[in-house]
Amino acid sequence: MNISGKIKLIGETKEYGSKGFRKREIVITTQEQYPQNILIEFIQDRTSLLDSFQADDFVKIDINLRGREWTNQQGELKYFNSIQGWRIEKVVDEFESQLPPLPTKEDLNISDSSTNEPDDLPF
Repeated sequence: MNISGKIKLIGETKEYGSKGFRKREIVITTQEQYPQNILIEFIQDRTSLLDSFQADDFVKIDINLRGREWTNQQGELKYFNSIQGWRIEKVVDEFESQLPPLPTKEDLNISDSSTNEPDDLPF
């Protein structure tokens, strides 16, 4: 799965526990009719993938959905979900990606200047 949007913020890498578990969070604002701010976490060695990105970059992030079960002190069963990123790449800004492609020579009926065909243009 993947998600794309504009980076709203990138958090600092945080370390948890005595074994050095590392996590870094990023918030992406989706570009749709009702934009959503989606929190995605990168863990362990993947935290450094965010080093070359900054707020306002348009990105596509490959993600995995994770879920876990937990029983609290009262014996109640609880469930938690998280979104973990494992790859991120910069994409063309949303506006630019909606522009039509530039026309080719064939689209414009322009012949190659290397051919010896006569030119129809009066100048």
